[in-house]
Amino acid sequence: MKDKVRRGGGRNQTKTDVISVTGEKNAAGIKREEDTSFPVKIQGAGIEPFELQVHGFWLVQDAVMTLLSRNEVCPRSNLSLALAGTTLDPLAELQTLKGLKPGAIVRLVEEPYTACSARLHLARVLELLRVSGPQDALREGRSPSLLETLTHTQTPDSSLPNGKSLRRSLSNTKTESTNQDGAPPEYLLPGSSERPLMAVLPHSSQPEAPSYLRDLSLSCWNPPPGHRKLQGDFLYISVVTMEGRRCDITSCPKGFFLNKSTEDVFDPRPAQSSPVCHCFTDLLCHISPAFKQTFTTLKNRPQLPPVEVMPTPYHTLSWLGPPCASRTHKNTFSRLGVDEQAARQAPDWNEELQAARDLPQGNLEERLQRDRALLQVNSAFVRAAMQGAETVVDGFVEPVNGNPEEPAFLWGGLFMSQGAASTVFGGERGRRAAQRLELKGVQAYSDLEGLEGLHTLPTVIVDYRGVRLSAQGLAPGLEGSDQDQGSTSASRGLLYGVNAGPQESPHRRRLLALLAQAAKSLSLQRHVVVAPNGHQVPLFTSVDAQGLLGADGRFYILDVFRSFPADANFCTEVETESQTVSGEEEGKENCEENEEEKKGCVKEGWPENYHTDSGLPKSFPHSLCRLRPELVQAFIQHKHCQFTQCVRETLDENGGFEECATACDSRATNAVRAACKDVGSVSDIIFEMRFNPNIFSPGVSFPPGESASTNLQKRLLREAAAFIITHQIPAFLQYCLQSYEAPMDGASLKQALHQRGINLRYLGHVIKAINQSEHKESLRHIMRTVIGEIFIRSTRRVFNNFLQGVDVPSLSAAVSHFLCCLLVPHFTPTPVGEETKKKSRRRGRGAGASESTPWSTLTGAELWNLVCQDSVETYNVSDSLGSGPNHLVEHYGLQKLSLLREFCLKTGVQLRLRDYFLDNQNKAPIGPDDVLNIFPVVKHVHMPTVDASKAYHAAQISLQKGLLDQAHEHLKEAAYLFGRVCDDLHPEACYCHSLLARVAFLQGKAAEARSVQLKAVVISERVLGFDHPNTLQQYALLGVYVYAGGETALAQKCFLRARLLTLTVHGEDHPYTATLDSCLGLVLTGDQTGQFLKNALRLNISFFGPTDLHTALNQHLLAQWMCSKGDYRSAMTHEKEAFSAFTSLFGEDHPQTRCSKEFLCIITKQAVQVERSLRQAAADCTEQTVECLSPTTDTILEQMVLMTGIRRITQSDRLQEYKQKHLELKAAVAKELGFKLTNDPVSSEIVNGEEKSSDQETGSGKEAEDGGSPVVKNNSKSQQEQPVEEQASVESAAGVSANGHVVEPDEEKQHEEKTDVDGGDSDRAASDAKVRIVNGESEVRAAGEENKTSVQSGAKGSAANGKMKSEATCDEMKSDEKDGEINGAGDITASPSVLKSKGTWADIVSSKAIIANGTGDRDTAVNGVADNATANGRAEE
Repeated sequence: MKDKVRRGGGRNQTKTDVISVTGEKNAAGIKREEDTSFPVKIQGAGIEPFELQVHGFWLVQDAVMTLLSRNEVCPRSNLSLALAGTTLDPLAELQTLKGLKPGAIVRLVEEPYTACSARLHLARVLELLRVSGPQDALREGRSPSLLETLTHTQTPDSSLPNGKSLRRSLSNTKTESTNQDGAPPEYLLPGSSERPLMAVLPHSSQPEAPSYLRDLSLSCWNPPPGHRKLQGDFLYISVVTMEGRRCDITSCPKGFFLNKSTEDVFDPRPAQSSPVCHCFTDLLCHISPAFKQTFTTLKNRPQLPPVEVMPTPYHTLSWLGPPCASRTHKNTFSRLGVDEQAARQAPDWNEELQAARDLPQGNLEERLQRDRALLQVNSAFVRAAMQGAETVVDGFVEPVNGNPEEPAFLWGGLFMSQGAASTVFGGERGRRAAQRLELKGVQAYSDLEGLEGLHTLPTVIVDYRGVRLSAQGLAPGLEGSDQDQGSTSASRGLLYGVNAGPQESPHRRRLLALLAQAAKSLSLQRHVVVAPNGHQVPLFTSVDAQGLLGADGRFYILDVFRSFPADANFCTEVETESQTVSGEEEGKENCEENEEEKKGCVKEGWPENYHTDSGLPKSFPHSLCRLRPELVQAFIQHKHCQFTQCVRETLDENGGFEECATACDSRATNAVRAACKDVGSVSDIIFEMRFNPNIFSPGVSFPPGESASTNLQKRLLREAAAFIITHQIPAFLQYCLQSYEAPMDGASLKQALHQRGINLRYLGHVIKAINQSEHKESLRHIMRTVIGEIFIRSTRRVFNNFLQGVDVPSLSAAVSHFLCCLLVPHFTPTPVGEETKKKSRRRGRGAGASESTPWSTLTGAELWNLVCQDSVETYNVSDSLGSGPNHLVEHYGLQKLSLLREFCLKTGVQLRLRDYFLDNQNKAPIGPDDVLNIFPVVKHVHMPTVDASKAYHAAQISLQKGLLDQAHEHLKEAAYLFGRVCDDLHPEACYCHSLLARVAFLQGKAAEARSVQLKAVVISERVLGFDHPNTLQQYALLGVYVYAGGETALAQKCFLRARLLTLTVHGEDHPYTATLDSCLGLVLTGDQTGQFLKNALRLNISFFGPTDLHTALNQHLLAQWMCSKGDYRSAMTHEKEAFSAFTSLFGEDHPQTRCSKEFLCIITKQAVQVERSLRQAAADCTEQTVECLSPTTDTILEQMVLMTGIRRITQSDRLQEYKQKHLELKAAVAKELGFKLTNDPVSSEIVNGEEKSSDQETGSGKEAEDGGSPVVKNNSKSQQEQPVEEQASVESAAGVSANGHVVEPDEEKQHEEKTDVDGGDSDRAASDAKVRIVNGESEVRAAGEENKTSVQSGAKGSAANGKMKSEATCDEMKSDEKDGEINGAGDITASPSVLKSKGTWADIVSSKAIIANGTGDRDTAVNGVADNATANGRAEE
């Protein structure tokens, strides 16, 4: 895969928009990779000679590492390379070695072992012998990959001797289309309520791993006595072979040999026939023929793709374990003791992480190595923390402090604690919130690019058995802390913080400069607070943070849990208690303010009637409610819209924009000043939003001189808090109304809310908003998901407390009891008496302790009351949960199985794989034997994959413009870079592969799409989870691509798998089920087709209404199916519905509408003909006509592509017209302004890029960009929202429209119609000079329009020309903005324009060289709506 992908991007750099330094370096790096690879021949060390492809820029040790992973060499280790008799230096670059040319012979040399390398060699052998069977992932609680169970083909009769199971590798998994299994199982048919769990994890087709040895352990004679140690003995190893022979083996510098010792007699001399083997497995093969045979088959087994075998960087929990856990445990040979050796030396995690951070980043190769090192250190740190948390909570570690309330532990180089439960923050809830926010703060500071020099400690949070532990690397000692205990804190390393005291030193100045830079990136304001000792202290961070100079010479920032601004919606006490401020005026002001409030006046910043409408501000169980960074960014962009609007209006009142901009008076400056004041900018000459993180913090006081700034900050924070309720929650619901990939479970809901900056404590307000919405019925799936999430989150808090009272032997019984109380209505525990006595008699132990345990007395009703009480406190939902689990099932359609899954994923509980019947009130549905394990649940810092992510975002931008070839190049580059950094095992790598497959498919490369999508599915299963919503979407896409390759049976399996997962995760009532059912209706044959199509139509009408595009396509599919059945009358009814929907969506001239009309005519004719022929009783005629109207495979494929959103239908079919008009307009404006377009220095690159690429068959070549709503803004994170963002048509692949009739390959829709901001109809009626919107984007509107001035373009031009101060403000904003995208030449920035302009505005800006900006400018809308597309600087000439 990597070889194919290697040539990504970079070579066409002249025509890409991503013309940036990194882009060029990437190109260089990847070219260098291409040019320097050559083959060498490897010989020696007792292996068959073979050829190895190496790269010139590799170090010798890189080549050795590659060799050690080769099947031919594995498990040998301790090898070096020699060329022409000279051993090569491990740190030399291959290209610098003389005589190393293509075809050169390089010898492997066996180096003598040391005691350490001998143990490492044994560890390598064990890794090979412990080869994982299919059940191992489940046993270890990891999410398995199940794709091979679908792609693998089994011969029908496996009992026959030749009926071996054929494992086919992913590269050529062709399942013959004759192998169609006919009908799908009952439980997958629409309307079925059966949810079998056994089907979710089908049996793997891979054979279980064979046994190699009966036992392998350290000998009882270990360690060697002194006199043998002096003769070179490292270890004595005891082996029991499969033949039953027991041998003792000595490890020495030359390798391994058989000694003469037995269990009773120590005789370390070599046995007579024993050779000394450098590799341990060679000696085992010599001793045991059975081992030799199984070991040979192990080495010759077909290689699985690395993405299936490589360990994932982080643990992805599987909530289901193997069906028979007791029988799957096997001897892991851990008594050999090589694993514990490593654990004895506790690593210095902080030093390892900081050393990785300090690696050079000069070129692409260095950056990739740094990213990879960071990821490896972080994932090892997270693994150690999980292991440490288990060890600590299980009671194997003594606390290092004497405080039993707040114990702290040291284990494996980690400092682990529960944090201080301070009453100020709200007890236990506050303690957990502080730990979570500390992690978020560490993430925010470590993500800051270009801020080398400010360090944070490695941090991770582990929840295990109801306890939350925070694990950190050990901080380095403070600089100079040993000698001068009595000296001031300054010389002891504490340089910054409220308690640091006044001091002056070059170190402190350097640290303050770093903190100021970080504050700018995080939009934090510099402010002054009054310290406890009365001094005024200037701060760039929250009041808790401390800046240190460590003994390692690095600056550290600690205690960053209040780094983000407070959420004013949940800060009532602090607001009313008036912050303690020295100075009398301030006190008076506050009194007045409080009196005003009592009179019913609203404090500045809250919208009118806000408190009565939303019930906010209100108190919360803990006082650490902070705004999310995503919300801060969205709010700043929202404010920027207000700012530009305000400047615009002021200038228009003062004589128009042109006059103000060209006149040399102060009108423009005054307009900017007024707008700054109006929106609350912290500067009065440029737009700049900063927030004070200490406002609304209890116990923080500000000096009297800061009162104006403090009041402004309070106003801003109230506005930001209100913005969540007034803008972000409605925007989220709007997205859910339009997307058929809306959240399906807790994880996807959390992701979608967090992308819009909505904290999960607002779930109650989301419910309120849904209840008040007129589309309440269409949002029922969101309501269901939100209610389920509230229920499970409250349950988890109750469960954490419940577990604290359970002793270890009763854990599985207690957990199963809790689950029964939770899910079975009116569940009462069986009286412990009789049953226990029977069992205990049977097992032969007394019926003691369990009778009176407090946990066993919990009843369903009590538990339900506790959960409801928590949900009222936290989410303010009083009656939503009802009286018991059945209320959730009946009122919201929640499934108990989905609730069980959510509970397990959130608490780390793993259940045995079997079918659970959760409505059985007589017998407990979940027993103690069903609870297999409790795993730690981890929250950790995510390490960046900078270059890969940049290439991926560049691809998304190219796609928004419709440049498929360019997007394909970028995606291949991104996929290659992800492979280099994280071996593709990363969520973003999964989205990248999925998008690459989609682009390849649109370019007509179905085979490439298929192979890339297979990989995307495996990555999703292993990294996100086998039943994650993204995984089931990847399966559906794979179904389309394999169908395109003619593998109908495999396509059916993929769609059925996706449907099974949807039913398990959410249930049938979700818009995505409609998509899957439409596809199943297309690929299945037989009677079920109609069932699936009718169900899809029912769902689409109920979620999106009768005139939606999906509903219309569904009506058409049903009509098509009815025609193939010969039922023309019903087909006519459905096609009429489809026709009227297409007409209302697109108008009558759109190809889709025309096709529907033609199809309707054909059906009508057929229907008349059939009626007539029936009257004449001529049956033959009917059969012929039925045959005519069966769709072709191509038609079916195209319909599937439309249904799954791989390609969308546009509203416009006037691409050529658009291009023509666009060029005319461009020429006209250029002539008027008197300059040639081609010589324009600012944007000639863009022009060339756009023009060139739009002439190729890359679709429209337009710069179409999604209306910038947060849906799109954030969807680099989430595949679930991606299809909204990218799309383009390819003429080669565009042939067929939804009903099999040819559509001209016009630009394909990139965004669903509903997101078109100006609505299609108004558009169609417009004059010819107007050009359509593609993608919810405004494009050129009227003559002279492409000099449309979105502010950021204006700013770009004007900054270049040094004119127009008012726009320079926008430019400043743009530089401050972190919009997370590569804007290359600066096309896409986060500064939208809402400027209603006259022609003059357009002319002025275009004269500043914006006009040549390719084809069709863009305007990034920011807060969920594309800002008045029509107001985009229409030029009224």
